[in-house]
Amino acid sequence: MFGYIRPQKSELLVREYEQYKGVYCSLCRQLGKSYGVVSRLTLSYDCTFYALMLLALSPECPGFESGRCVVNPLKKCTYCKAGENELTAAAALSVIMTYHKIKDDIADSHFWGKLRAYLFLPFAKHARKKAARDFPQMDEIVSAAMVAQQAVEHGESPGIDFCAEPTAVMLQQVFELIAGVNQDKGNGEVRVLRQFGYYLGRWVYLIDAADDIEKDIKSKSFNPFISKFILDESSTLEELDNVRNFANQVLNLTLSQLISALNIFDFQHFDSIINNVILKGLPEIQKELLFKKEKMNVGSL
Repeated sequence: MFGYIRPQKSELLVREYEQYKGVYCSLCRQLGKSYGVVSRLTLSYDCTFYALMLLALSPECPGFESGRCVVNPLKKCTYCKAGENELTAAAALSVIMTYHKIKDDIADSHFWGKLRAYLFLPFAKHARKKAARDFPQMDEIVSAAMVAQQAVEHGESPGIDFCAEPTAVMLQQVFELIAGVNQDKGNGEVRVLRQFGYYLGRWVYLIDAADDIEKDIKSKSFNPFISKFILDESSTLEELDNVRNFANQVLNLTLSQLISALNIFDFQHFDSIINNVILKGLPEIQKELLFKKEKMNVGSL
């Protein structure tokens, strides 16, 4: 996951925004508690959303309390009173995903990217080892997805659907683990969790690929949209615009499936925040990355 799963803050009520920040800050605190101070650098909107989903489907509402920020003691933050199991699972996902992201950067980045990755690798490796011990199934899921992603992208003429599949299956299985943390889930809700995770993972992969089109053209890195449309540095603005429109259509179809799963959930808490993220946050990110950035690029020519 790459930081795309976030709310549209302007559409949240003040109370909802404070609750969202409370989960975000609680995950930050849990990361430090479970994996050390440096692990707080792995904090992301994506894993905050995973924590939010875990808490939303738990029968017990965690409640919130005020406390000092663990990073800046002069600042006050809101923290969850309970929900340690849910926050611990989200913290483990955060450090496991970060470890594999660093390994990917080492493999694919140029000199300075590799250097930054190597500097952080020992901390990430230590945290991932502890997370894998506590959540072995989660670590196996993510590790298998990374291997599958490499195999697909290095295959012969991989299509967009094939490229998105490993990330989609990874989040499908990671979201299914919610049923294990909240042990009262029936088969129906497990199926919905799997569908929701699958289409969220597919959307994340596709938006990341669409966001990186120009960068990957310059670095000659693999990108399924570049491969499909045979783009290179000589491609015109009109050609890039056609690719973005195509990507937008594919993403919209994926969002429609994701929303269908969302509508089936019976959330115990935080339903309005989760609805905001999926119904408003993701479309807003999609619009901003595909079209607002496009206008900025055209204006800079």
